[in-house]
Amino acid sequence: MGKHDHSKRKQIQFVTIDEMVPKDHLLRKIDKVIDFDFIYELVQPLYTLDNGRPGLDPVILIKLPIIQYLFGIRSMRQTIKEIQVNMAYRWFLGLDMVEVVPHFTTFGKNFERRFKGTDLFEQIFKQILLQCVQAKLVDPSVLFVDGTHVKADANNHKFSDMMVNKEAVNYRRALDQEIEKDRVAHGKGPLKADQSAVKTKRQKVSRNDPESGWFHKGEHKQVFAYNVQTACDAHGWVIDYTIHPGNQHDSQAFDALYQKLKSKSPRIVVADAGYKTPAIAHELISDHVTPIFPYKRPMTKPGFFRKREYVYDEYYDCYLCPNNKVLKYSTTNRDGYREYKSNPQDCKTCPLINQCTLSKNHQKVVTRHVWEDDLETCEEIRHTYGLREWYDVRKETIERVFGTAKEFHGLRYTNMRGKDKMAMKVGLTFACLNMKKLAKICG
Repeated sequence: MGKHDHSKRKQIQFVTIDEMVPKDHLLRKIDKVIDFDFIYELVQPLYTLDNGRPGLDPVILIKLPIIQYLFGIRSMRQTIKEIQVNMAYRWFLGLDMVEVVPHFTTFGKNFERRFKGTDLFEQIFKQILLQCVQAKLVDPSVLFVDGTHVKADANNHKFSDMMVNKEAVNYRRALDQEIEKDRVAHGKGPLKADQSAVKTKRQKVSRNDPESGWFHKGEHKQVFAYNVQTACDAHGWVIDYTIHPGNQHDSQAFDALYQKLKSKSPRIVVADAGYKTPAIAHELISDHVTPIFPYKRPMTKPGFFRKREYVYDEYYDCYLCPNNKVLKYSTTNRDGYREYKSNPQDCKTCPLINQCTLSKNHQKVVTRHVWEDDLETCEEIRHTYGLREWYDVRKETIERVFGTAKEFHGLRYTNMRGKDKMAMKVGLTFACLNMKKLAKICG
């Protein structure tokens, strides 16, 4: 049985900090392939050159949260404690063995006084992505889009029930024009002006973090959270992201992300059933982008005919019910749906009425969106050989990005409050994912 000599604790040795960091350490690889000098140019407008005390090197300042998110450390306080004893972290920051590490409040104070309200961290994410693009590793022709929820730092029991204004949908103007054109084509007059232009709804607002949203998932998971919309390419490189309250549906949040993705000129966009709406399908197809959506189960009550069993006749612009009766066009409503109604006299004596409708006036109404043709085009694409296979790649791309970010980089929840801080956390976390990927390939 051996016995170690603990007197070596006080032994003096001549060694450099560089020798103490393993050659294959992740931070060595990142430092080799990523040039962080671009940070000086980004932060220069946020500093004054002629007054005040000399500030901490901004590259060191930004590297503090990069270390935190890269290694999934739960807080900045814990990150500083780790840096004090970790030679690799000190080497990455450019500190010597005994140099004092910045206080854990340093980054938070700089964020509040200097970085808050700017797009600095989004620019840092873009610069990291640019270095990945310059390495010819990114291919934005096929993009995978999805959203994930990050639990907010908010007590679920501390909230207020408030009346808030409903957000106007971004495609409202284009839809109104389409509705007006459709009504004119059917010989209908224009709709009356909507008197309730500003609509309100009652919702829970957190007293801890009002910018988060009350998120429902199933019957059990109900928390205040943020919705992070993300896009990546077929190789798993994160291309862009947006931050939304947790109560905003994916289909509502999509447009903000898509406007940022347009500059990448995607050829195909792959998304799940939550994005399969007439507005999104119309927007993508109008921009000559191929949308790939999965099958979406109809929400019909059990025991009733599904909508596909009512056959649409495009030439005569009508529907045929399972009993071969005609449902004629009635009107186009304010939500953009054409209404096709049956003859109540036919329905009264129909043997299939109990599988068709329970309306008191014995009239079946089938709706068809003015952009329904675009949804049908999506269905054709879904069955196209060579395209439908892209949907199966989601589990290897966007779902893997979310899984890695939550499991290893602390994105499952946030201890920060406010959309600005959340955007900082998400931007640097995704930048770390791209950095780690680039380092493992080129480092």
